[in-house]
Amino acid sequence: MMTQLNLTLNIEDLKDQVASSDLDAVVKSALVLVLNEYMEKERDEHLNAKAYERTEHRSDYRNGYYEREYIISIGKIQLTVPRTRSGDFVTSVFERYKRADQSLVLSMMEMVVNGVSTRKVTKIVEQLCGESVSKSFVSTITKKLDPIVNEWANRPLNLMYYKYIYVDAMYIKVREDQRVVSKAVYIAVGVNDKKKREVIGLDVNHGESKEGWTQFFDKLKARGLQSPKMVISDAHKGLRAAIQDSFVAASWQRCTFHFKHNIVTKMPKKNSEEARSALKRIFDTPSPQKARELKDEFVVTYEGKKGYTKAVEILDEGFEDAIQYMSEHHKHHAQLRTSNNIERINSEIRRREKVIRIFPNTQSAFRLIGAVLMDYEEKIDLGNKTFLPTGDQA
Repeated sequence: MMTQLNLTLNIEDLKDQVASSDLDAVVKSALVLVLNEYMEKERDEHLNAKAYERTEHRSDYRNGYYEREYIISIGKIQLTVPRTRSGDFVTSVFERYKRADQSLVLSMMEMVVNGVSTRKVTKIVEQLCGESVSKSFVSTITKKLDPIVNEWANRPLNLMYYKYIYVDAMYIKVREDQRVVSKAVYIAVGVNDKKKREVIGLDVNHGESKEGWTQFFDKLKARGLQSPKMVISDAHKGLRAAIQDSFVAASWQRCTFHFKHNIVTKMPKKNSEEARSALKRIFDTPSPQKARELKDEFVVTYEGKKGYTKAVEILDEGFEDAIQYMSEHHKHHAQLRTSNNIERINSEIRRREKVIRIFPNTQSAFRLIGAVLMDYEEKIDLGNKTFLPTGDQA
């Protein structure tokens, strides 16, 4: 009988084999029996007690079953899922979701935990977790990501050299001591020896400052990060100071997108098309010598013109920091001159964060954002694709 089986199977191997098989109705029925028995065994281990066993070591009590459809590549199967009184038991059978799926639904789960669920959210969570869902049940599921995210966020960084590092911060709202406060999310993306990107740093801290950035960089170095050749970022004063102190040998590349935007906003709104084109040509040239010539021409042309004084001052002051990328291989200029790739990461986070609006605590924010970043990292530079072009000694 099924109850006499000693189940030592690997559930993931089983599901992989099933997904690649041509199953008929009989085999499907057998699979239902095996998976139901597997879940029963899991509940026994969770309770620390078998059915009808009297023991003082049990952790909870059985509370019947609910029916659940399980969709696999060859169709649906109907399973009988065990329950416990507290609702803390979660079978591993339904952990078919990869981190990509987990991060997509995690924001909705956080809404339930935070008491702001909607009918739509409840319906989706019920499809994931069963017919009846409590806050504690959903909280248990979301917290299962904590060790996964923490292991990823604290992994060693001395196995690769990250020649280029992009850093940026964004702000979120978090409940703290009965108040809603703004907190900075610090993010670092590194380009490794294989010219591929990795999200190498994440932290949720108080407002962006030199001290906050220094702490963030100290954590990266404690995990084995070596000083990069170049750090690319915007021109936040505290960030720039922290880069200079933390990575003495590294050059700082000021994001040209933000830099040009700062200059253009100080130009006259009307009849400035020629000046904008001249500014664009400065940063489109691959040669630092040619860029300096074009910059000097721009200064001579516009420094005496009405409405251009401030624009010329900004260009003159920040120019050298904005052309550091030109000292690298010309094939890499487009990727190194702006921090746009980390801005795209911020937009991915913001898209999920808008669903929650206010995180219930800092840990929930770290959990969600960490899961999103793990997803993003798995999707970029797949296969033989690299972030920086290869070939010709690039």
